[in-house]
Amino acid sequence: LECWGKDFLRLAPISTIMETYQAPKQKPGYEEAHEAQALRIRITLTGRNKKYVEKVCSNIATKAKEQEIKFAGPIRLPRKINSITTRKTPNGEGSKTWDSYEMRIYKRIIDLIAPSDIVRKITSTSLDPHVEVEVTIQS
Repeated sequence: LECWGKDFLRLAPISTIMETYQAPKQKPGYEEAHEAQALRIRITLTGRNKKYVEKVCSNIATKAKEQEIKFAGPIRLPRKINSITTRKTPNGEGSKTWDSYEMRIYKRIIDLIAPSDIVRKITSTSLDPHVEVEVTIQS
């Protein structure tokens, strides 16, 4: 403002200043170049049935090979076993018999290096309702 003089803002209304302002233009093809930028993406698959988790892993791996993108995995993490032991009788009478229940949770990790639109294509199809899929973008 010092180079414009003290009276510049008083003389020129805001509307004329905004009309003369032009935003910097981007080069042609700017949007396409940034959309095709490869990202590091981690897909985490969790489920209670190992067969379904392995099926989704193999589907993602074959689609990644078809698209010719770099991927690592599936990395098999140790399974978690949640167990609960309860009494059979609700009132506490009778013989002391116990029931034990357990739920096994299987987890797999797949790392991809690909543009986000290709990853959307891979994860949008062939997902099983028994498997939870979590997609995270790493920086």
